[in-house]
Amino acid sequence: MYGKSPTCAVLLFCIQLAVVWHIAAVEVYTSRVVEAVNGTDLRLKCTFSSFSPVGNALTVTWNFRPRDGGAEEFVFYFHEQPYPPTAGRFKNRVVWDGNVNRNDVSIIIWKLQFNDNGTFTCQVKNPPDVDGVIGETRLSVVQTVRFSEIYFLALAIGSACALMVLIVIVVVLFQHSRKRRWAHRGHVAVETEST
Repeated sequence: MYGKSPTCAVLLFCIQLAVVWHIAAVEVYTSRVVEAVNGTDLRLKCTFSSFSPVGNALTVTWNFRPRDGGAEEFVFYFHEQPYPPTAGRFKNRVVWDGNVNRNDVSIIIWKLQFNDNGTFTCQVKNPPDVDGVIGETRLSVVQTVRFSEIYFLALAIGSACALMVLIVIVVVLFQHSRKRRWAHRGHVAVETEST
């Protein structure tokens, strides 16, 4: 038909398959690296986008892979309602903090421990969108949080602003005292002329 070869038909089919494959994929967004203090609570953020409307078939699975190796562990499951773990290291420590209608499938982990160091994965399936990259967050539980470049940048900007305000105050006070001296000299000059 119109001189199309089988190679052209296969190429066209592959292009259509690639477009459909991309459209049918759920995209998951997480923080890549998170640092938190031992003993605190942490919200592990996970959001997604899907070309299909969110329905009752949506499922969310959170898993954990320890940093030192070991088997992957179940953390949390959601399908129409939250299903927290009934056993394991995260029992009674994980709660649902998401809103699927806003494409948010985040969880909160209570009372972080050093053995929570590792990689958390967030997988979202929203049929017919079931394929896609699994979101990963690498967690480092530390004794105290280190200052990042942002803190140093904020400190530098804050210090520069404080210095500028101080300079303005000094200049205004200097100008005010100069005006008072000139006014005082003028008043003294008027008194000497009138006497």
